[in-house]
Amino acid sequence: MTDAYDPAKEGAQMAFDGRMSYTDYLSLDAILTAQHPRSDAHDEMLFIIQHQTSELWMRLALHEIGAARDQLEQGAARPAFKMLTRVARIFEQLNSAWDVLRTMTPSEYTTFRDDLGESSGFQSWQYRLIEYAVGNRNAALLKPHAHRPDLLAALEAELAKPSLYDVAVGQLAKAGFDIPEAVLQRDLRQPWQASPEVETAWRGVYADPARHWELYELAEKLVDFEDYFRRWRFNHVTTVERVIGFKRGTGGTAGVSYLRRMLEVELFPELWALRTTL
Repeated sequence: MTDAYDPAKEGAQMAFDGRMSYTDYLSLDAILTAQHPRSDAHDEMLFIIQHQTSELWMRLALHEIGAARDQLEQGAARPAFKMLTRVARIFEQLNSAWDVLRTMTPSEYTTFRDDLGESSGFQSWQYRLIEYAVGNRNAALLKPHAHRPDLLAALEAELAKPSLYDVAVGQLAKAGFDIPEAVLQRDLRQPWQASPEVETAWRGVYADPARHWELYELAEKLVDFEDYFRRWRFNHVTTVERVIGFKRGTGGTAGVSYLRRMLEVELFPELWALRTTL
């Protein structure tokens, strides 16, 4: 009879008294005990883990978006491209997560929906921070976070910075494209307003990619991200309609109707418009 394989014989560390283990490094005790269902419903654990893991992926997305913006401001486009590629892949991962949640039927959700109280994904401050960071800014949406001064401060601080798209448009100006001063010095707290001059500049980049390769690649990285982001929003709408139909959301929003309105929001409108006019 062959002896059972023993990794220790090949040097694998097997004793962890006084040493950092995998569980220690990842703080798994805290993570794996952070699920606290409010009901006895079997599917509430799925609901909690789905949203907790999404928040972890959003944590990473914010880490990458912030670093990409910093790199672009410093003129280091190539590292920024790598980070933006990663953000798009993060949203691909977030998209796949909806497939798991959609295994929960309306009947199963109703067994614990009342236990959510008024909590809702609409109140995700990290999701709001992502929107603010890339350029979709609406100061009215600070209100759900007013009860937490620390979260409100983080969101307010983001609104005081140029968004990722503001920085990208600034790169157009640095490259010699004619960007109006009103765009470059706009009120950063306000939503982005599509600019004909910005569209003209991006069209100039696409008309001669070889000459403007870094800007061309930057534009496509932004479009890649928004492509996956739009899919995430669409999958969100589809999942919600499949599970609760047209009921109001637990947080008081119009549910599917509200989410459908969000599908119409464009993060980088000029980059989509130029595809028609190019």
